[in-house]
Amino acid sequence: MIFERFYDRKLAQASYLIGCGATGEALVVDPNRDVEQYVRAAESEGLKITHVTETHIHADFVSGARELAARTDSKMYLSDEGDADWKYGFAADAELLRDGDSFTVGNIRIDALHTPGHTPEHLCFIVTDTAGADRPMGVLTGDCIFVGDVGRPDLLEKAAKVEGTMEASARQLYHSVQRFRDLPDYLQVWPGHGAGSACGRSLGAVPQSSLGYEKLFNWAFGQQSEDEFVRSVLTDQPEPPKYFGQMKTMNRDGPPLLGGFRRPWRFAESRLTEVLDAGALVIDTRLSSEYAAAHIPGTISIPLNRSFPNYAGWLVSYDRDFYLIVEENNCEDFVDEAARDLKMIGLDRLAGYFGSKANESWVNGGRRLGEVEEITLDALAAGLGSGELAVIDVRDPNEWKWEHIPGAPNIPLGYLSDRIQEVEADRPVVLHCESGARSTIAVSLLQAQGFSNILNFTGSMKDWKNAGHPLEN
Repeated sequence: MIFERFYDRKLAQASYLIGCGATGEALVVDPNRDVEQYVRAAESEGLKITHVTETHIHADFVSGARELAARTDSKMYLSDEGDADWKYGFAADAELLRDGDSFTVGNIRIDALHTPGHTPEHLCFIVTDTAGADRPMGVLTGDCIFVGDVGRPDLLEKAAKVEGTMEASARQLYHSVQRFRDLPDYLQVWPGHGAGSACGRSLGAVPQSSLGYEKLFNWAFGQQSEDEFVRSVLTDQPEPPKYFGQMKTMNRDGPPLLGGFRRPWRFAESRLTEVLDAGALVIDTRLSSEYAAAHIPGTISIPLNRSFPNYAGWLVSYDRDFYLIVEENNCEDFVDEAARDLKMIGLDRLAGYFGSKANESWVNGGRRLGEVEEITLDALAAGLGSGELAVIDVRDPNEWKWEHIPGAPNIPLGYLSDRIQEVEADRPVVLHCESGARSTIAVSLLQAQGFSNILNFTGSMKDWKNAGHPLEN
């Protein structure tokens, strides 16, 4: 048996290729939209992808199952569990799976285990290499069981807006976890996500585990009643990014086929004024520090780093074209990376990009660049004490609840544009997060909306506390 794990660090998402060396057949489980990586890996092992499946209808990235099946002329195997509202809309040519069903990939047997809770249709896959064993080696747990945690059961309600499903899903998840108690401890656990994913609350960074280890140390396997489990699993879950709802619908109904990633068109820097005047969204992907020092007014900052897809998913609309500004050095590499990141979460309306020489062109045209003005800790404390300043905390709600500057309301970055009426306009407003990364993005959003008296505090809660100032919780 040939086994390979693929991991997308920006999405914190794992997919798997399982091949049979004897027959040359291969299965890919939970592919993302970058399907060529699986084709290349299979070819390097002398395999042909013949089977494609996924554990559930994903919320955090565009599924590549349909794309990969079309690219390789392989058979899809999709869940037929769950209720009528969450059936696959593109399963006409797929083999439908229910609890206890199995299929083979050469000498490898795949057994489906229905494990609802994270989603109604969720399946786990038990893997047995029948060429050398009569018992399974491991289980692909998708978003049911992670290293140290379990999948969150609130996304169907919070992201897909299916009201009244959260507690019922949590109870389903409890019973799904109990099914694993009867499976052998030696089974390897191959989860669908790692640390940093919003599909769970506190996922471990270790790429895999054993079921015996999880039974000992994963909180979900602890001695607790069903009611206690439900309370625990629904407490302090992070806010799901806005784009999760879009992903659920797209992955249920069938993502559009890409036919590969293509580099967007590069526009002459002189066209940027025209694009901005037309009201288009322009995203500056340079470092936050570079954007803060000098940027073209009207653009917003989303740095091209590990968090780029997450913030783009919060802030970029799916129903209109948008543009990028990328660093001039290695320009094509940067735009290829950004375009891939965006397409991985279904943001397909990238209409083109500009190099960072656009700043120079802007100045040569007689226009001034904007900047993000920062405020020191002492000046912030003095301004709050005198009432001359207002402050907004743009961190996640759970961070704010843990501790925050007294009198600082919480408007999470992802909801700032929706709640812009809450931003004061009659006195300077300071935005802050934990490091200045999110608050720089937040400042750019407000400046693009016409706010001029916005300041950025880049210090942390620890800095504030160490300076002798109180925090609330």
